[in-house]
Amino acid sequence: MKARDLSVLLSVILIVAMLIIPFPSWLLSVLIIMNISLALLVLLNSMNMNEPLDFSIFPSLLLLLTLFRLGLNVSTTRSILSKGEAGGVVETFGTFVVGGNALVGMVVFLILIIIQFVVITKGSERVSEVAARFTLDAMPGKQMSIDADLNAGMISEQQARERREKVGREADFFGSMDGASKFVKGDAIAGIIIVLINLIFGIVIGMMQDGLPIAEAAKKYSLLTVGDGIVSQIPALLISTATGIVVTRAASDGNLGQDITQQLLKYPYMLYVTGGTILLLGLFTPINDVLTLPIAALLGVGGYMFSRVPKQDDERIQELEQELETDEMKSPESVVNLLNVDPIEFEFGYGLIPLADANQGGDLLDRIVMIRRQLAIELGLVIPVVRIRDNIQLQPNEYRLKIKGNEMARGELLLDHYLAMSPGVDDDSVEGIDTIEPSFGLPAKWITESMKEQAEIFGYTVVDPPSVVSTHITEVIKANAYELLGRQETKQLIDHIKESYPILIEEVTPNPLSVGEVQKVLAKLLKENVSIRNLPIIFETLADFGKVTSDTDILTEYVRQALARQITNQYSGRSDVLKVVTLSGKVEKLIADGIQQTEHGNYLSIDPAHSQAILETIAVQVEQLSLMEQSPIILCSPAVRMYVRQLTERYFPQVPILSYNELESSVEVQSVGVVNIE
Repeated sequence: MKARDLSVLLSVILIVAMLIIPFPSWLLSVLIIMNISLALLVLLNSMNMNEPLDFSIFPSLLLLLTLFRLGLNVSTTRSILSKGEAGGVVETFGTFVVGGNALVGMVVFLILIIIQFVVITKGSERVSEVAARFTLDAMPGKQMSIDADLNAGMISEQQARERREKVGREADFFGSMDGASKFVKGDAIAGIIIVLINLIFGIVIGMMQDGLPIAEAAKKYSLLTVGDGIVSQIPALLISTATGIVVTRAASDGNLGQDITQQLLKYPYMLYVTGGTILLLGLFTPINDVLTLPIAALLGVGGYMFSRVPKQDDERIQELEQELETDEMKSPESVVNLLNVDPIEFEFGYGLIPLADANQGGDLLDRIVMIRRQLAIELGLVIPVVRIRDNIQLQPNEYRLKIKGNEMARGELLLDHYLAMSPGVDDDSVEGIDTIEPSFGLPAKWITESMKEQAEIFGYTVVDPPSVVSTHITEVIKANAYELLGRQETKQLIDHIKESYPILIEEVTPNPLSVGEVQKVLAKLLKENVSIRNLPIIFETLADFGKVTSDTDILTEYVRQALARQITNQYSGRSDVLKVVTLSGKVEKLIADGIQQTEHGNYLSIDPAHSQAILETIAVQVEQLSLMEQSPIILCSPAVRMYVRQLTERYFPQVPILSYNELESSVEVQSVGVVNIE
């Protein structure tokens, strides 16, 4: 046990001893001085804390100090009534402090009691009660706020845990302070009772046991009683003041002294007004000018001095900022910082600022939070925080989305219009500005609000500008999600699943597959819009086939087949029929014969004329299905699937290429077209 811990235990034992064992007068004097010192120390600490939790031990400390003070009262009462003395400190307070006049001392004692009991203790008790109630009522809202920040990616799990602990500690602290304030109230009542006991029984003992006349007995014991009462009430007053400071203290960056001087003197010109008022008070009333003029002059000088301080501070801050900027430009770190590239950036012209400004009703930030949540569920990937900034180089109504520093999309919005997408047959009565819907490239019009109802009647799909840009951001991020998955992000996914499946991860990485190889498999899945959320199945497959081959293309095919149910549900939806375009046997044989195997992997090598013919046929099939308002899907054998994908991904990146092994047997496959060449 440490010495400090042992000293606290000995202090508690000392309190118990004071209640039982008579102490000598000199020891009582030492303990009384210690009592005053501890009370002053607690008061100063309460003034220098920034927030109540900085002094979280205060409720328990308040109880111990109250017991210590009451133990001293018992000891001094025993000494006064048994010996007719209580040490030099009590005698000094009874003679020197109140001038040996017991009546004056009694009045001083009563004033201290009234200040402590009626003013400070009563107010502290009420503030403690209200603070405890408000803190408990605010707990659910604070917890929801922490969860929202965590889900938005604004704070980490560790920060969220610390903030939750702080909320719980605040509730416990203010609940404890609500009860601890009753200690101070009880202490004040006990002080009055002890003084009355000492006074009455002291006079009785002086007359009956010591044989003193009533006047002499009253003088002797009243001075000792008043001295004991005052010497005990001064630390009690300090402790009750500290209690009031703790419960009324709001969270701040500075202590009480800093806050008082900064906020009370925040408006120096008010010192001029106050000084002028005091000056007029001396001139037009019988109050002596000798009293008012120096105070008014002092306030005026103070106002002048403090009014110059903010100007000097502003100038000094500007100088420091300029020096800091100069130093940063000179330092090599300033150049290194320029190399940082944000994963996702959304830039917009000044005309679109209301879109992101919450004060103007913009909810783009909230929409992006929901987009990140939606994509995490759909893709199984934690999308990085989107950096939002305005860019004066763009047109006022223009925006662009960049991924890893490269522009991936650009669009234009009219905030005072709605985007109406054509149902297929345009109506001339719906007037607007012709444009192209940015997410899917559909023909559309920007229409005014007065035209909105009419457009909806004619079957147009009408959306507001925030929804347009939100959909565009979602589709661009979804299409380029594979670029956002690097080795670091893959390691985070591995660490996350390792908490639930440690044995599975040990069989996959670091042997036989490295983090980089796992990342390539996951990126290939994302590139073809296959969710990687079901990581256990993915890693089960990698564990089965990772020892057989390290070719990430082949491993990706095995994983896709293991995710057959997910892929089937993704493209068939609720329907039991899946309409596809198949490859003819001739085309599949041509592709299979064109596969070249090398030590660095396999690749497709066929005649350019044949490649062109296959792509043209696919283009015809895709166009026909689009006219029928059906999503094109190409189905082929597992042996050639990834090579068909290599052939078509540059020209038809959005057309899914599936193999027979990736479809569940419960779904009916219906061929609506065949890719064939002459």
